[in-house]
Amino acid sequence: MISLSDTEREEWLRERQRDRFHDECGVFGIQGHDEAANIVYLGLYALQHRGQESCGIVSSDGHEHRVQRAMGLVADVFDEELLKKLSGRHAIGHVRYSTAGASTLRNAQPICATTDGGPVAIAHNGNLVNAAPIRRALEGRGAIFGSTSDSEVILHLLARSREETLEDRFIDALSRVKGAFSVVMLTADSLIAARDPQGFRPLSLGRLDGAFVVASETCALDLIGAEFERDLEPGEVVVIRRGRLRSMRPFSKGAGEHFCVFESIYFARPDSNLMRSNVYSFRKELGRTLAREHPVVADMVVPVLDSGTAAALGYAEETGIPYETALIRNHYVKRTFIEPAQSIRNFGVKVKHNPMRGYLEGKRVVLVDDSIIRGTTLVKIVGLLRNSGAREVHLRISAPPSVASCHYGINTPNSEELIAAQNSVEEIRDLMKADSLGYLSLEGLHQVSDSQFKRGICDACFSKNYPVAIGGEEQVPQLSLFREVSDE
Repeated sequence: MISLSDTEREEWLRERQRDRFHDECGVFGIQGHDEAANIVYLGLYALQHRGQESCGIVSSDGHEHRVQRAMGLVADVFDEELLKKLSGRHAIGHVRYSTAGASTLRNAQPICATTDGGPVAIAHNGNLVNAAPIRRALEGRGAIFGSTSDSEVILHLLARSREETLEDRFIDALSRVKGAFSVVMLTADSLIAARDPQGFRPLSLGRLDGAFVVASETCALDLIGAEFERDLEPGEVVVIRRGRLRSMRPFSKGAGEHFCVFESIYFARPDSNLMRSNVYSFRKELGRTLAREHPVVADMVVPVLDSGTAAALGYAEETGIPYETALIRNHYVKRTFIEPAQSIRNFGVKVKHNPMRGYLEGKRVVLVDDSIIRGTTLVKIVGLLRNSGAREVHLRISAPPSVASCHYGINTPNSEELIAAQNSVEEIRDLMKADSLGYLSLEGLHQVSDSQFKRGICDACFSKNYPVAIGGEEQVPQLSLFREVSDE
């Protein structure tokens, strides 16, 4: 334990209070395959977009678990020699992206423990809105937590459950939490997967060489050559053991299904299928609807790469305005880079985006993106287009204004930091220095989602209608007043 000064302690508390348990994550698991760890590695590679800060794989040979977790990208953490050590025919994996103050190795997953029923490992995607009060109650009874992640709450509840089997303890633990969870658990000889009753986060089931596979997105199944079977239903638990799958519906039904629509708007890969709908097709339809709602006379439609690509294509097809990639993205930019000693205006944005100066001269541009969160990047991109000679810049956003934080697993800022929560559309247009600004309407979003999904969605970040009650101060986790040297 490291002794903290008062100043250090206050900063430490502020950092942890900024961590509201929100994790953007991807999970993957396979049961009964001779190359289980290698398959999980490939699955995580396909899900890397869902989390770039840490990753982990746990394998089982039927007796013990072998674990590797580390900070960094999947390809940087795992190599051939390391994967050979992760022996066994069953394995799960996890990629994680966290909020500020929680990017530490102790929060990496899968979370592992030894129980009287044998070893268990858990990988979780989502956010539990009642994790903080449960955690406080558990700590009051002597529980010791090693992370600030809400996922560890599930493990403690499982350990304290009085049910006989590990699968029943797992179900008992999940029945006590509220919010979003798509979670996989590895025991010595089984793989168990579950989705919350509202179905906030995706989870798909596939088959590979006779083995069952579960993954956050179907793009991971495509990479390994697995055959897609179906999506897990909201509230479903599947137990996979000895090549057989058993399905259960042990949870009380929620208030309808509420799949996170932001998964399809932005978060998921465009080659994935979510809720039986192709993500790329969904985004193009958003662009078409946006074009009908906010037409404009222009010379070209330009996407903010890569988030606005599909919507921009839909907008261009609907209006007949030519689609042009007049804004080039550098795909080799890491999260941090070295800025030259002499300050360069808008350096961070220029490293990632560069407009085609000669091609934009005198042109009227429709700039399409999927959302405006803080607005700090987009205002700089508008400036770059103008400095490159664009005569007009018309902003079109293929989602409604983001006016509220997500409490179900997408990393979004507090409402105080959301530009649309603090400003009108016209005020945002003025701040962006754009000639016009058009957001997709909430009605337009529901029109597209109804036609594509034919199931309920969660649109709380746009409407403030939270399908599962959230609890103010209860969102702030119990704080851990220690530091690991490896985290610094």
